[in-house]
Amino acid sequence: MTENELRWDKVPQVTRSGQEDTQTMSSGGCVRVSGVGPQHTEATKIWFGQVSNEPGYRSLPHHHGEAETGGFVLRGTARIYFGADYQEYLDMTAGDWVFVPPFMPHVEANMSTTEELVWLTTRTPDNIVVNLDEVDDSVLEGFRRA
Repeated sequence: MTENELRWDKVPQVTRSGQEDTQTMSSGGCVRVSGVGPQHTEATKIWFGQVSNEPGYRSLPHHHGEAETGGFVLRGTARIYFGADYQEYLDMTAGDWVFVPPFMPHVEANMSTTEELVWLTTRTPDNIVVNLDEVDDSVLEGFRRA
């Protein structure tokens, strides 16, 4: 990068606690709050936010379109269901990272009936959420509501 390509006319943008965009796509008991994204910053190729599931709640089946998604479990016990009829799953706890490929149908579940599940999530290019047909809890091995 040359000196002429540097952006001396730009400044960092801070989203203060309590000023996050809460009008993001959510699915079922999965709530997404945008900290960095085109909804309220100059970002055009990234979305970064916090995703939470109350105890014993889960998302609707969904995918994230063309977006690549990275997640980090900040607090709680997560399970991501995927595959045919959501019969496969991976469990995660605080400190675990996950990559979800584009267009991959999945369900995010809080496996605790007493503790909140909180993720930090980043997605490119934006917070794309495409909700799919609901499935009954009984097809999700081990999941139970609070």
